[in-house]
Amino acid sequence: MIRRLLVANRAEIASRVFRTCRALGIETVALHSDADADLPYVAEADHAVRLPGSAPAETYLRADLVVQAALRAGADAVHPGYGFLSENADFARAVLAVGLTWVGPHPDAMEQMGSKIESKRLMEAAGVPVLPSLTVETATEADLPLLVKASAGGGGRGMRIVRTLAALPAEVEQARAEAASAFGDGTVFVEPYVERGRHVEVQVLGTDDGVIVLGERDCSLQRRHQKVVEESPAPGLSLPTRDALHEAGRRAASAIDYLGAGTVEFLYDADRDAFFFLEMNTRLQVEHPVTEEVRGVDLVELQLAVAEGRVVVDDSQPSGHAIEVRLYAEDPAQDYQPQSGRLTTFEVPAGDGVRVDAGFTSGSVVSTHYDAMLAKVVAHAPTREQAARKLAGALSRARIHGVVTNRDQLLAVLRDPGFLAGEVSTAFLEQPLLGTTPELAAAGHPHVAAALAAAEAARAARTVQRGVPVAWRNVVSQPQRTAFESGEVVEWHAGRDGYAVVAEEPVTVVVASPTRVTLEADGVRTSYDVVAGATGSSDVDWPGGHVALRRVPRFVDPADAVASGSLLAPMPGTVVRVDVAAGQEVAAGAPVLVLEAMKMQHTVSAPTDGVVTSIDVTPGTQVAAGEVLAVVEEKQ
Repeated sequence: MIRRLLVANRAEIASRVFRTCRALGIETVALHSDADADLPYVAEADHAVRLPGSAPAETYLRADLVVQAALRAGADAVHPGYGFLSENADFARAVLAVGLTWVGPHPDAMEQMGSKIESKRLMEAAGVPVLPSLTVETATEADLPLLVKASAGGGGRGMRIVRTLAALPAEVEQARAEAASAFGDGTVFVEPYVERGRHVEVQVLGTDDGVIVLGERDCSLQRRHQKVVEESPAPGLSLPTRDALHEAGRRAASAIDYLGAGTVEFLYDADRDAFFFLEMNTRLQVEHPVTEEVRGVDLVELQLAVAEGRVVVDDSQPSGHAIEVRLYAEDPAQDYQPQSGRLTTFEVPAGDGVRVDAGFTSGSVVSTHYDAMLAKVVAHAPTREQAARKLAGALSRARIHGVVTNRDQLLAVLRDPGFLAGEVSTAFLEQPLLGTTPELAAAGHPHVAAALAAAEAARAARTVQRGVPVAWRNVVSQPQRTAFESGEVVEWHAGRDGYAVVAEEPVTVVVASPTRVTLEADGVRTSYDVVAGATGSSDVDWPGGHVALRRVPRFVDPADAVASGSLLAPMPGTVVRVDVAAGQEVAAGAPVLVLEAMKMQHTVSAPTDGVVTSIDVTPGTQVAAGEVLAVVEEKQ
């Protein structure tokens, strides 16, 4: 029986495992880097061990330090979570070598499935359908488009779509660098890319008495090859196809005598009603909650039961439909750039069929060192349509301030007619972006609310004329103007009778305070909650969504200006490659440098044809968001 368990991971998955351990009476041990010291999961654990440093390579990827921490904390078992060392067979062997229980499959099974290249060969021999493997040398025009994939790891890192053979060598090299950084293994391979395929996976649980299949999930909605929306059961599959998928998953796990929870992933081609083995994740999946909600099981508890050698009997029956969305700190409107900073407010409503697995809370800092996922929000209901509506309702009521997220895009997806009709594929998010801030802002008057809340805050701060609205005059010469960096301008008058907004469509100010403004337009009243931040920023929440605004100051310090043509760091990170030199001519779109942040590489390109007049960084330089990286002077 496991008495004290260490989770060799961080944030949301650590909290998730701790929750089951508390229910079972198992003590818990958290690991944390310096960057994670104040995250909620550390306080939730019974014991915590610091791993000095912040980068994954010096903390969570150090198998020797993790094993030492388990021994120092008196743990008798280790749960790997997902990511980091979770599918590292050598780490599992190191845990077992010191007499600890490994909550996962046997290292030999992990090794067999740890290499996507070798696992494809093994599955082909077991009669599981696979896609052909190619190389830079063997790929032809007829094979295009191609997909470059990391042999170790997952999560979209080390993965590239290639549409021309000329681009293949460079994409392979960049994928190798990204995979080496994320997983410590730069091995990649190439296979045909199915343009509008679906990502369908089978949840298995290997026991001493055989392999249990706990249904399937559809994880097709992805950006940058990383999952965003997952659901169970997979919509639109015929019963024969569903049964064939389950049998293929069972066959795959049985071929390696698999023990514990695992997931067999397939690429489903709806046009041909055919599926192909992608990989097997020898660990718990990020999206496991949708299976738990539909099947009524606790997969972490089942993992622990198998690890303890207990008999596991599956008597679960599927019920209803569950949908999970991953809430990321990223900006979909800016090519999904990861975001970092402090979450000044982070409140997502749970209950009544809505589950929130979060790694952060209000006040937490999102660092640049790790994955950008903040939380998983899951809804379970009798039907798929009801689950989507319930999940959208929970997201719309969420309050998330301080960091840009993909919340609005998730809302748009859940309400999209195509999604609701089950028309999902890995290309779904390649359509024109849904749920951007301008679309939401058009549905209300958040800028008016922000302007008037700021005016009320200024009035409350005055030491004289307390009862008179700010900017009130006996003789009104012109309206007050509040301009925002997003381009909107609000004009308004303030008098003894309150505020009057100058707008093409009449907007009546019902009541205004520094934190709440109620407006009436076309006979409909809407209230806006406003949270003022530093340097003229405001977060506005209302039934239509959320907008983060920043007022344009009336006077700008010349020292804050940057030279025309400056390329600014889109996020904090490390420069890993510089492709140009000062004085060099570049074409619009040409790569200037590559920045690494949140385990992904981001290319900074020339905005126009021009000349590089300065390059202010070198490989290895750490940069802050907004820092000048280079200057490209437009060619006249």
